[in-house]
Amino acid sequence: MSQKTGEMLRDHVPEPPRGMSRLKWYGPALLWMLSSVGSGSVLFTPRVGSQYGYELLWVALVVIVFQWVMIREAGRYTVATGRTLLDGFNRLPGPRGWAVWLIFVPQFVAAVVTIAGIAALAGSAMMIAFPGGQTIYATGLILASIVLVISGQYKGIEKVCSILGGLLIATAVISAVIVFPSPGTLAQGVVPGVPEEFDVYFVLPWVGFILAGAAGIMWFSYWVAERGYGGAVTSEAEGQNGERLSLEDRKARIAAWDRLMARAAGLGVACGATIIVSFLILGAEVLGPEDIVPEGIQVAEDLARLLGDVWGAVGRWILLGGIMIALAGTVLADQDGWGRTFADATMLLWPAERRPANGGWVAGILGDRERLKNAYALIATAILPLILFFIVQRPVDILSVAGIVAAAHTPVIVFLTLYLNRRTLPADLRPSRTVFVLAICAGLFFAAFAVVYFADLLGFQLIGSDSGGDSTNGAVGSGDTQNGGETDETTSTSGRSDENDR
Repeated sequence: MSQKTGEMLRDHVPEPPRGMSRLKWYGPALLWMLSSVGSGSVLFTPRVGSQYGYELLWVALVVIVFQWVMIREAGRYTVATGRTLLDGFNRLPGPRGWAVWLIFVPQFVAAVVTIAGIAALAGSAMMIAFPGGQTIYATGLILASIVLVISGQYKGIEKVCSILGGLLIATAVISAVIVFPSPGTLAQGVVPGVPEEFDVYFVLPWVGFILAGAAGIMWFSYWVAERGYGGAVTSEAEGQNGERLSLEDRKARIAAWDRLMARAAGLGVACGATIIVSFLILGAEVLGPEDIVPEGIQVAEDLARLLGDVWGAVGRWILLGGIMIALAGTVLADQDGWGRTFADATMLLWPAERRPANGGWVAGILGDRERLKNAYALIATAILPLILFFIVQRPVDILSVAGIVAAAHTPVIVFLTLYLNRRTLPADLRPSRTVFVLAICAGLFFAAFAVVYFADLLGFQLIGSDSGGDSTNGAVGSGDTQNGGETDETTSTSGRSDENDR
C-alpha cells in the first residue's frame, strides 16, 4: 500500500463495549434493514413466490450472503480509519474526485425517483386501509419523514427505525406463520435448481432489489460512522487529547470494534432475510393457489384480501400494517442516507481551500456538514420527489431508473471498496481470504446481473426465456396507481397464465 502501515488508522480508539452493552450498538443494522427491504421485499418477492413457489429460495439466500459481505466491507473501512466510504473513494489514485462524481450524479437521480415511487406505493397501501386519496398519504409521509431527518437527531431516527423494524419483523412473521407450509416444503427451496418455464427477465429485477443496492452499501458506512463504531469520525477526532495507544493496541481495539460491527451487519441481514422469506411464503401460499401474479401495489391489495379470507380481519390488518411500515421506514431511512451521501460528496469535491473567501450563505452551508445534509435531504428527497409525484401520473413506473443505477453501481462500489481496504489497511485488519473471495463473487454476480439487465433494456435478450414474457416492466414496480389515488382494477388480479402470455 502507498501509506506506511497504520498511517490511515484512527489515532484514538475507545475501549469497545462488552457484555449486554453491545446490544445498544445494533441500531445501524436496523436502519440499513429498513432502507433495504422497501419495494423489493414487499412488492417483488410475493410475485416470485406466486410464480415459482419456493424453487428460487436458494437464490435469495445466496444474494443475502453477498449483501452481508458487501456491507461488512463498507463498515470495515469506516471502523478502521474513522472515515466514510466516500471519503476513502476520494483518496483513490487518478483524477481528483473521479470516484465521487461517479457515485454522486447517478445517485442524485436515483434519490428523486425512488422517494417519489416508494411514497406513491405507500400512499396506495394506506388508501386501501383508510379513507382518503393516495396524494394525501404520499405527501404526508414525505413531509413527516423529512421533519424527523432534518431535526438532526440521529439517535431519534435510530430509535424510530428500531421500533419500525421490530414491528415489521413481527407483522411479516405473523402473516407468514398464518399460512406457513410444512418445513420440508420450504426446505426444498434451499437446493439449487431452475424451475420449469423459468423466465429470467421476470426474476432479474427481484434479484437486483433483494436487500440493499449500491446506495445502501454506502449508507451502512455513514450510519456506522455516525453511531461511533471505533470512535468519532476522523475530522471530529482531530486535536482530541484522548488516550494515544501504540499501533498494536490500536489495531487490537479496532479488531474488536470490527467484530461488533460485523455482528451488527449480520443482525440486519438476518432480519431482512426473515422479512423476505416471510413475503415469499405469502406469495407461494396465498397468491399462488389463486394463480395471481399481481402488478405493483396490487400485491398489497391482493395479499390483504386473500389473507383476510384465510384469517379474517385480523390477518388483513396485520399484512397491511407490515406493508405500510416497510414502505414508510424505507422513505425515512432513504432520506437520511441520501442526505448524508450528498453532503459528504459535496464537501469532498469542494473542500474549504477551494471555496471562495466571500461565498456568503452558500459558503456557510458548504462548510457545515449538518446544514448541508439537511439541505440535500430537503431538496433531493422531499421537494423534487413531491414535484415529480404531482407531474407524473404513474410515478411508480420510473422506479426502473433506480433499478438501473443499482445494477450499475453495486459492482463498482464492491470492487472499489475491496481495493480501498486492500490498499489502506494493515494486513491483519484486511478481509480474510474467505471474505475476500466471497466479495469478489458478489461483485462478479452483480456485474453479470447489470450486463443482462442493461441488454434487456436495450432490447437484447442474452439469456433465453422459456415463458417469453415481457415481465421486466411489471417486476420493476409498475404500480397501475393513478395520481388521484384510484387503482386500475384491470391488473389487480392478473393470473399466472396472463403473465406468461404477455
